[in-house]
Amino acid sequence: MGGYKEHPRYNIISIRLTDEERKEICIACATTNKTISGLMREALSYIKTSLPLNDPN
Repeated sequence: MGGYKEHPRYNIISIRLTDEERKEICIACATTNKTISGLMREALSYIKTSLPLNDPN
């Protein structure tokens, strides 16, 4: 079963997708051999390094 994780993740973000958008994400996951979560984390990293974002906090 699940064991202790050094850096557990508690935050969940959910979005609504069309069937086509989900299909595109699944194809990207299969192509890159990543999970949906891994792909989204990579996309977030790309956004953080590519765009000048202001921290809203």
